[in-house]
Amino acid sequence: MYYAHSTDRQDKSDWQPLKEHLENVANIASGFSREFNAEQFGYAAGLLHDIGKYSPEFQRRLAGAQIRVDHSTAGAKESGKLYCMFHSRILEYIITGHHGGLLDYGTLESGLNERLSRPYLSDYSEYKNEISIPNLKDVRPHFPPINGFAISFYTRMLFSCLVDADFLDTEQFLSPDKSSLRGQYESFNKLFTKFDNYMNTKLSKAEDNQINRHRREIYEQCIEKAELPPQMFSLTVPTGGGKTLSSMAFALNHLKKYNLNRILYVIPYTSIIEQNADVFREIFGNQNVLEHHSNYDPKNEISENTYTAQEKLKLSSENWDIPIIVTTNVQFFESLFSNRVSRCRKLHNLAKSVIILDEAQMLPTGFLKPCLAALSELVVNYGSTVVVCTATQPSLNGLLGESIRPVEIMHSPQELYEAFRRVHVMDLGDISDSDLSARLKTHKQVLCIVNTRKHAQNLYEQLSKSNSCYHLSARLSARLKAHKQVRCIVNTRRKHAQNLYGQLSKSNSCYHLSARMCPVHRRAKLKEIKDLLRTGAECRVVSTQLIEAGVDIDFPAVYRAKAGIDSVCQASGRCNREGKLGSGEVYVFRSTEASGKVTSWQSRVAEIGSMIFDEWDDPLSLPAVDRYFERLYSYEGDGLDKKRILPSFEERLRDIAFPFEDVAGKFNLIENNTRDIIIPYDERARSIIKQIQQTGFPGKYARSLQGYTVSIYLEEFKALERINAISSIADRFFVLDGEGNYYSENIGLLNLKCNRDNNLLLIT
Repeated sequence: MYYAHSTDRQDKSDWQPLKEHLENVANIASGFSREFNAEQFGYAAGLLHDIGKYSPEFQRRLAGAQIRVDHSTAGAKESGKLYCMFHSRILEYIITGHHGGLLDYGTLESGLNERLSRPYLSDYSEYKNEISIPNLKDVRPHFPPINGFAISFYTRMLFSCLVDADFLDTEQFLSPDKSSLRGQYESFNKLFTKFDNYMNTKLSKAEDNQINRHRREIYEQCIEKAELPPQMFSLTVPTGGGKTLSSMAFALNHLKKYNLNRILYVIPYTSIIEQNADVFREIFGNQNVLEHHSNYDPKNEISENTYTAQEKLKLSSENWDIPIIVTTNVQFFESLFSNRVSRCRKLHNLAKSVIILDEAQMLPTGFLKPCLAALSELVVNYGSTVVVCTATQPSLNGLLGESIRPVEIMHSPQELYEAFRRVHVMDLGDISDSDLSARLKTHKQVLCIVNTRKHAQNLYEQLSKSNSCYHLSARLSARLKAHKQVRCIVNTRRKHAQNLYGQLSKSNSCYHLSARMCPVHRRAKLKEIKDLLRTGAECRVVSTQLIEAGVDIDFPAVYRAKAGIDSVCQASGRCNREGKLGSGEVYVFRSTEASGKVTSWQSRVAEIGSMIFDEWDDPLSLPAVDRYFERLYSYEGDGLDKKRILPSFEERLRDIAFPFEDVAGKFNLIENNTRDIIIPYDERARSIIKQIQQTGFPGKYARSLQGYTVSIYLEEFKALERINAISSIADRFFVLDGEGNYYSENIGLLNLKCNRDNNLLLIT
């Protein structure tokens, strides 16, 4: 008898037979790969992946021998003997990588090539007496063998099928209680009913006005177009048109019509993922919606508690086996180009799914071509439907290949644009912060969006000065406000002065928003802002661009520092959002301040945006936006694939030699030069931190701490370390010193600056 997995029992009575494990994995992987007509491939991979465990050395290791055994190379070598080059090479990649990840093909000195060239001394031939390997002679994928990217994608999807099947069968044997928690969600028929009931109630209560009538038309057109076959769609809906719920209506009806498997809602920013997920959880229930955040991937950690609903969601995050997934661009696309087992495991569940790409114009331009190539593969070869959803639809037709032309869901996007047109845009040209502050002061309610955190802080301070509110304030803000001129001195430390200043600033209704503030802090400020706007009170806000996507807020006037046309459109969506004014005012300006200087990329898109302003009476019109993206993509050229991801899969196609590991290292939508720190902002955060310190089990608290996280550059992180302003807990989280003067109620995390001697760090 040969075994795959052992237990503590020495008599082997409850060990898992190897034949059983191989056949289980083959059947599970075959079921997964059946979704894209590769079941025989999946079955062969499952049978071959662990045949190295038939070696006497591995069986001795299971019995307790302290020896290292390479059991994954055997199946790869055997596939080379059994099959033609095309079939064997794909199996070689996925079998050798089923524990450590997909390898580069490499050379005789490294990678898969080197691995296969090694002499394999262990005898695993006993597998022939227990299992029968299928013939793959007639197995052909549904794409031309001359497309390297398509073959690499096929390999990655088969890899996903194998590693998920291997994990699931091993889990079933070793942790049956954990395994039993999987798949406990409601059917889509029930979810469809829940959504229908929710929308009927919402629509019946909606005020009968022109905007709401258009929103209903958008909703009904989405349901109508859901009858069309799976393909790529575009959904061009103006900001405020209700595209979140309307796109979900499309997805549910489309899934029901064509018996698809799940719905993915892909969002550009982590700052708004929670907001959308909360809406879907309210409608469908917590157990049916997974919010998969890119900052905190699930870890294989021991929990001191029994498995709960949260544990079920954690299990679902491993392979996306759940009806509705809300995730980020980073998590979605980096997984599609990863070589790691943990990230690739879920990919097979993208086959025959509905994928809604929200705010599609936010796809990073430097990776646009690889991203679109992956979406095209999912549509053409894996039965998925992709909905490219945005108010400012980028021009993609020349980038998707000849086989894909997105079908627009709306009957007339131009008519919708005119119906939802609620602002007039003016270009102010160059302006200083003092002049800009003076202009902002003339508005009772106004939002100003700038391009950098430093500029936001400086402009906020300038605006606060114009409100006659200076640092060193006191809790007596109500009394102080009654004086035209007043000075208040406190005896306690700076922390007290900062907090009291924050209270007085609040009474002056001047706000700052940026990613220097943790999400819980920002949400609290946004609630205050919305309350002031609703009551008609004074409210002036300076923010970075984080307010532009997914934040439901409505100002009568908005100022926007020069940027791309898509950013100006997003900013305009925060102006006269509900159409209560005849026309809102949007002012675009170029800052003359040093803190307003932008990166070369921001400068480039701003210049192209300026061209559109010069050429079009309405720079936000659909033709103007289309022209903007056309120029941008033309200007970028090869920069749309700046790391040469796609050519790297074609260079050695003849040998089916792919650089999986190399590509995974290059494909980073966000450059990995930041670190997250936890802000002990309130009592809840301090309580969670204390629990982690006491229990030593940080994994269960990861989601709870998301709202208290601020990302900073590595240089600043090291500076905080040098002055002992941060401490590590449970070897996983870094926490800001809550007793220091490093975090402000008004600004968030304060900036650090070195003096001339480069040894004294000052708070600025």
